[in-house]
Order: sequence, then C-alpha cells, then structure tokens
Amino acid sequence: MAAKELTRVRSDFVGSVSKAVIKLLLDDMLEDAILNDGEKESILEENPARADQARDLIDTVKKKGDDASRKFIERIKNRDNSLFSKLGLSCEEQGSCDQPAPPAAEPQKEEEWSDSLIPVKESFWSEKQNKKEIYPAARNSIKSRVALLITNIEFTDESHNRRGAEKDEKNMEKLLTGLGYEVVKHTNLTAKAIDAAIKKFSEHPKLEETDSVVVVIMSHGKLGAVLGVNWKKETSGDEKPDEFPINDIFKHLGPGKCKALADKPKIIIIQACRGGECGSVLVSDDASAAECCDDVKQPDPFPLADEENLDEDNVKIVHREKDFIPLLSSTPDTVSYRDPDKGSLLIQYVVDVFNTYAHQDHIQELFRKIMQRFEGLAVKHKRQMPTIDRYTAIKHFYFFPGL
Repeated sequence: MAAKELTRVRSDFVGSVSKAVIKLLLDDMLEDAILNDGEKESILEENPARADQARDLIDTVKKKGDDASRKFIERIKNRDNSLFSKLGLSCEEQGSCDQPAPPAAEPQKEEEWSDSLIPVKESFWSEKQNKKEIYPAARNSIKSRVALLITNIEFTDESHNRRGAEKDEKNMEKLLTGLGYEVVKHTNLTAKAIDAAIKKFSEHPKLEETDSVVVVIMSHGKLGAVLGVNWKKETSGDEKPDEFPINDIFKHLGPGKCKALADKPKIIIIQACRGGECGSVLVSDDASAAECCDDVKQPDPFPLADEENLDEDNVKIVHREKDFIPLLSSTPDTVSYRDPDKGSLLIQYVVDVFNTYAHQDHIQELFRKIMQRFEGLAVKHKRQMPTIDRYTAIKHFYFFPGL
C-alpha cells in the first residue's frame, strides 16, 4: 500500500529532500486537490526548518490515504528522479510514472536559514544537564537572563551617522529576547556613557541568578576602542577623544569587579571597525544600494588599553579573566561593512546562524559558522573576517532557546 511505502521511506525523505523540491511538491499536492491553501501555508509558515517542512508534508499526505500517497509518490518521481531512486520507491500501479517528467529541481546549494529561532527539544536540554564540560543552565537561571545592547546611530558630526544601524538594533533586540534575555537597551551614547552603562549593568540584580550575559555594542570603532557619538577627527588642548576602550568591558565584568558573574559565560559581540580607510563602500550588482563601513580615518593603529604600560601585575590580571566569549566584527586594522537597508553583515549573519542552529549548537560552534559565512565575502579585493578575541571560556555554552 502506498501509505505504508511513505511510512517506510519517511526518515530518508526528511533527510534528503531539498527545500526547492518541497515547494514544488506542495504546489503539486495543491494542484491535485490533496492539500488546500491553508494546509500548504501551515506547512511552510509553522516549520521554519527544511527538515520540519518535509516531515509535516509527508505526514499530512500519508494521513490522506493510499490514493493521496500514490499521487505523492508519482510527483516525487516527476520532480526529483534521483530522490525517487534513492528512496527505493516504486509506482508500478501508476502508469503516469512512465510519462515524461518535468525538469527536476536543481540541488539546493545555498544554506537555508531560519527566519525565527528553532526551539530546543526538552530531551536535548535534559541530556546536557550536569555535564562537566557544559556550563549549567537550569530553568530558573534561564529565566533570569539579562543582556546589554548599546547602539550608536546618530553622531554629533552627522557625516558619521550609521545608516542601517537601527535595523541592527531591532534585530538584535528581537534575537536576544527570543533567547530568553531581558534586554537593557541604550542608544546614542558617548564613551563616558558607555562606560557608565556597563558599570551599572554589572550591578544588575539578575546577575546573581542568571546563567549567562550577552553584551552587544554597535558603533564606529578603531583598533582597541569603540567610538562615542561625540567623536571627532581632531581634538584640541586637553580634550580627550570620545573613545571607549574595549578592554574596559573585561574589567567591569571580570571577577575582580563583578563577582556575580564569576564562572558564568559572558558573551561579547562588538560591531565596529578596527582599522582601514574611512568611507569604504560596497556597491551591489545593480548599483542601487551601498554598504558602509563602521570605520573612521585614524592615525597609527590604536593599542589595546594598558598595552603600552604592560607590566607583570597587569599580566596577572589578564590571566585571571575567565569565561569570556567575545566576537569582534573584524580582524585588527580592517573594516566592517554595513548595508543601509539591512544593517551590518555581522548582525545579519548572527541572526541567521542563531535562528537556525542555536537549538543544537554551543556558542563556539555558532561563532565558527558565522565566521564561515564571511569566507566567500570579497569587496574590491578586501575581505571582512570576524574574530574570536580574548576567548577564555573553559566549557561549552548552549542557549536552549524556547525552554
């Protein structure tokens, strides 16, 4: 019986069928009056992952009986004969299988990204509990999560305004909220205000109970620093440049000043250039849009805070850093690109990867996949590559979204 055949090949079908073929089969089932518009839309909208769409599709058709299952098998052969053969299906009862088939869908080459967070399975979370190599994430600590989000969009010098950064802010707030974090949000801060915001965050009452924190800072930058909104190219007299040293994040959230976060993962994401030329622009193929960079003209590379006066005591302080998991948007002396309509490339990729894989991968693997997406990015012989800098985590950390 055809329905039993679908039961037999269900696992292989779910693991092998491409998203393109799924869409074609859904159209076929609608045309054959096996599915209605509501069922088709439900399969697509309620299942962001390809495998879930495939599973829902074959299960729905199978429940319709043998006639529906036979037509589905015919359509598989017509749409993807190689998949039909791989599944070991037969449609001897249907003469239509011998009819000329429409062109098979081309294999899916590009990664398929989920538009929303895929919830973790309860069994996966249970399996990871009480393992020495994994940071603990109990239900009560997940409910106490808190994140800091700082986005500089508008600058005193309007020529430095970061078009598209409001999209980054919106996307990151949505992502962090979906991961269970209460988001403490600040917009358009000076360097002094950034410092004050991080200090205040280090005293947040939820830090005692949380299993982790995420700190996201998005602005213009230079090597070793994030720029405040009052930054300008030249300063006069005793005026200090409006620059926040990235090193101070580690000081404020480290065990010396924030005991509540001791032994807890501290995930840091910095979207800001670390060097390069001002105003680098990436033009799309149709020349209708441009991508900006979060860089400003700068003199010689700016040293990491305290680097010039490094002595033995400071080295010991650095070595006492632990459980930091930082991702910076580019390697030293290079730029980070931002699309005025879609936001920065880094934040776009963070959202894509987290939505698709946070339910199964630990943070190190998520960051690796984000970096991998930049591998093929080339802009007029320039490239952007995020870097995991000052990484001191001693265990794996999982977000367990939707728990």
